[in-house]
Amino acid sequence: MNSSENRLSPEEALEIVERETLQEKRGSLKIYIGYAPGVGKTFSMLNEGNRYLKDNKDVVIGYVETHGRYDTLNQIGDLAVIPRKKLSYNNKILEDMDVEAIIKRNPSIVLIDELAHTNVPNCERKKRYEDVLYILSKGIDVITTLNIQHLESLNDLVKQITGVTVNETIPDYIVEDADEVVVVDLTPDALQDRLKKGKIYKKENIKRALGNFFRRGNLNALREVTLRHTAEGVDEELEEYMKEHGIKENWYTVERVLVCISSSPFAKKLIRRGYRISKKYKCEWIVAHVECTSIFEKKHLKENSQIIESHFKLAKDLGAEIVNLKGKSVSRELVSYASKHHVTQIIVSHSTRSFIQTMLRGSTINKILKHSKDIEVHVIPNNTMK
Repeated sequence: MNSSENRLSPEEALEIVERETLQEKRGSLKIYIGYAPGVGKTFSMLNEGNRYLKDNKDVVIGYVETHGRYDTLNQIGDLAVIPRKKLSYNNKILEDMDVEAIIKRNPSIVLIDELAHTNVPNCERKKRYEDVLYILSKGIDVITTLNIQHLESLNDLVKQITGVTVNETIPDYIVEDADEVVVVDLTPDALQDRLKKGKIYKKENIKRALGNFFRRGNLNALREVTLRHTAEGVDEELEEYMKEHGIKENWYTVERVLVCISSSPFAKKLIRRGYRISKKYKCEWIVAHVECTSIFEKKHLKENSQIIESHFKLAKDLGAEIVNLKGKSVSRELVSYASKHHVTQIIVSHSTRSFIQTMLRGSTINKILKHSKDIEVHVIPNNTMK
C-alpha cells in the first residue's frame, strides 16, 4: 500500500487540529433524543444528573419541564435547580431559563430540557439551542433533550407522517456536532400504554392524543426515522475516523447493498431482488450502471440508454439511490465504487457472454469475486429470478 494515499493534506490536518482545539476549550454536549413525548428523555437526563451528584460532581438543573409527571418530578431528587428568570412581556410576567445565573454559578454540568424551545420575547437569544451554545462556550458541560421531529432537515418528512407542521426546529449541525447522542427508545405499544395510564398527558387529552399524534402508524414511522437518522450519523463519524486514520477495509457497521444492472430485460427482476434484500435489512441500497469506454467491451455490450432509464425509474420508485459509472472495466468500476462507499453486498446476474467470449476477455463476475475481498456477492441466475 502506498503510504502517500493515506496521508492527510495540510488543510485536512489543520482542520483536525482546529476542531480538537475548539473541543478542548468548550464544554461537552450530550443529547437525549426520542421519537415522541413520553419516551423518557427528561427522566433519563435527570437520572444521569443524580448519578453525577452521587459521584460528587458539580451538577445543577438549568431548566426542566416536568409536565406534571410524577415520575419526572420524583427524579429531580437532590439536584439543585437554578431559579427561572422572570421577564415582562405585554403586561404579563413570563419565565424562562436564566442563562446569566447559570454562567455565574459555573457548575461542571448543567441539565437543560427541551433544546428546541423558542425563548420568551426579550430574552437575549431567540432559541434555547443558542443559549446552550453560549453556555458551552464558557466551558460548562450540557446535557439536554430533543424530539426527532424538531430537526430542521426532517421537517417535511415529519409533516408527511403526522400531518403536523413543527414550527420549533433546530439546525442539524447541533446534533451532528454533539459529543454524544443517546436514543431513548420505547416500543409504540409501551408508549401508548403510558399514555392510557395518564403518565404523559392529563386524562381529558388522552383520547385525542391517541387519535392524532400517538396513532400507532405515526409512532412506528417516527421511531424508525429516529433510529435510522442516528445510525446514519454514527456511520458518517465512522467514515471520517477511517479517513483520518487511513483505514481502507470495510468494518461492516451497517448493511449497504449495490445492485449492478445493464440494459438486459432481466435487470428489473434484479432490482426487485435488491429491493427485497434492502427491506429485509432495512438498509440503504444503490442501483448502478457502468458505461464501458473500452472499444473491445463496447462491441459486446450493446446498451440501450432508454432501457437503462426505464430500469432507473423502477429503482427510484422503489427508493434506491441511482449511480451512473464510467470506465474501461465494468468489474473494476463496480468494485472500486463498492469499496469507497462501504458496500457489504453486491448483486449481479449471470453473464450473457458466450464461452468463447468469456475465454478471450474473462468473466466480469469472476473479476468481481476476485477483487471484492470481504464483500458478499450474490450471483442471480437469469432464468430463476423472481
